[in-house]
Amino acid sequence: MEISEIRNSPEYLEAYANYIRTGNANECRTVLLSQNAPANGQLPVPDLVESTIKTAWERNEFLNKIKKTYFKGNLRVPFELSATGAWKHVEGTTGLTEEEITIGIVQLVPHNIKKLVRVTDECVTMGGEEFIRYIYDEVTYQILKELVKEIIDKIDDASTSNSESAIGIPKVKVAPGVMVLANAATNLSEDAEGLCVVMNRLTEAKFNTAYASGQFAIDPFAGFTKVYSSALPAYDTASENDMYALVGDLSAIQANYPEGEGIVIKWDDMSEAEDDIVKVVGRQYVGFGVTAPGRLVKLTKPGA
Repeated sequence: MEISEIRNSPEYLEAYANYIRTGNANECRTVLLSQNAPANGQLPVPDLVESTIKTAWERNEFLNKIKKTYFKGNLRVPFELSATGAWKHVEGTTGLTEEEITIGIVQLVPHNIKKLVRVTDECVTMGGEEFIRYIYDEVTYQILKELVKEIIDKIDDASTSNSESAIGIPKVKVAPGVMVLANAATNLSEDAEGLCVVMNRLTEAKFNTAYASGQFAIDPFAGFTKVYSSALPAYDTASENDMYALVGDLSAIQANYPEGEGIVIKWDDMSEAEDDIVKVVGRQYVGFGVTAPGRLVKLTKPGA
């Protein structure tokens, strides 16, 4: 049998479920056969699990558009803070002035994002494939949802100007309107590509209302890709100065995964055994931040 056939067999799915429950990989290795087991001691997850994680990424439009790297430890990302321009040199005149470049450093420090799920013993006995799908679907979805919230919160707290250790993100204090997004994009550099607008679905209605009430023959979204996230408040429920939309090139946001994108599962069937409860903790180790200047702009709510 090919290795992929083994990994998707009912026997391996059941063995992998037992591995999650007990931490004992011997049963998985028995199913894999000795000549197919990886030399580094790691167990390949079933394709079912790989597909679940991949699907969770692809379903999350925001995370699907950011830059992802996989360097170990803290990651220092340089960016050009300032630089003098080029000069035209006329023959026989004074020589050129040397360019002055100032480099800033954004440091991506990884943190754990965790999700705790309590399941009953009855759930555990559902069977291999059903059990794995239930755990990974719930844990993966919640962890990725929290990651988006953490990234947006960090952007919301960012200064409006660059410093030696952080990239500034300008903000425009304006209500949704027909020309708002197009005007906001004028704050972006020529390097910004694939422009998106990130917003709550309820905020989209405010832009469409402005379009309909004025009967303008113009797209209020300026052709930008619409990305929805509940991490941003709806315009109507936001307070003054709250960020309600993010405009620009989402590849300016970088997530670094020292341990890869996979979700690590830890199993505890002892601490609440008297209540027939099993605690399952999912963990993802990731650092994130904005690493490219001139690519993003924030829209904030004005006063009444």
